[in-house]
Amino acid sequence: MADSNFIDYVKFCSRSGAGGAGAAHFRREKHVPKGGPDGGDGGRGGHIILRGNAQHWTLLHLKYKKHVIAEAGKRGEGGRRTGADGKDVILDVPLGTVARDAETMEFRAEITEEGQEVILTKGGRGGLGNDHFKTSTNQAPHYAQPGEDGIEEWIILELKLLADVGLVGFPNAGKSTLLSSISAAKPEIGDYPFTTLVPNLGVVSYRDERSFVMADIPGIIEGAAEGKGLGLRFLRHIERNSILLFLVPADAPSISEHYHILLNELEKHNPELLDKDRILAISKSDMLDEELMDEMKEEVPTDVPSLFISSVSQFNLDKLKDLIWQSIHS
Repeated sequence: MADSNFIDYVKFCSRSGAGGAGAAHFRREKHVPKGGPDGGDGGRGGHIILRGNAQHWTLLHLKYKKHVIAEAGKRGEGGRRTGADGKDVILDVPLGTVARDAETMEFRAEITEEGQEVILTKGGRGGLGNDHFKTSTNQAPHYAQPGEDGIEEWIILELKLLADVGLVGFPNAGKSTLLSSISAAKPEIGDYPFTTLVPNLGVVSYRDERSFVMADIPGIIEGAAEGKGLGLRFLRHIERNSILLFLVPADAPSISEHYHILLNELEKHNPELLDKDRILAISKSDMLDEELMDEMKEEVPTDVPSLFISSVSQFNLDKLKDLIWQSIHS
């Protein structure tokens, strides 16, 4: 994923089409000089519709659409002919897209399945023709109903990545290295904080041609839930992951403290994240010998499955995949 291509937030004005006016028309034929009302109804205004498309992984194609406008419905005609509906505008979005009202931040829609369609902004109803208003006392109504106005509103779309496993860790914990070691993903890797500026997705091959999707989320720092660092912008991507894989480097001053700081940031962002299954991997363990590993196990939290790994030497990566697979399908 190139940095410039990954867009997970867009804001635009969504305007649905107005309904067409009903017709005030009377039947006029050669031998029927004074026929009754036969005005048709106006057509419905076009909707703005969101549609799930698994081929999209970013909102980049919507970044420069500041106004999305649907077509108005056509007027009704004589002979009880209904006007044509306005053409709908369909916006294809990646799975995991959430729509909100830009002013109130009210939840509007969520797209999680391929081909799923949700009406985001409803088109105005068409007006009724004068044929609907005839009565026994008013057999020739000269009025019809106007079409309903369309709706204009500002909408925010946010993308929350759909992945089986979300990598959680401080900057430079080895998340990108792990992802590149066990999948075909090629994230930018460097020995300095915040190398990863956008989430990266990788498909991890498992036994018997099975696979699962892993997401490398940009590093979290203490205070991320309050907006420090890059964490706040990307914490929402973790909400979609089935399980959370915490990465703490073996050279951290305290593995337990490191882990609990990360846990605390997730809880402050969304307490429901703590209900997800968790795995703790101690990365960069190629620098440790057996004796040192045994000593360090004393300070590893006991309330979470844990494993010492090394992405560089491939140490315990198969065991890690086994642990992840069992957790996903438990």
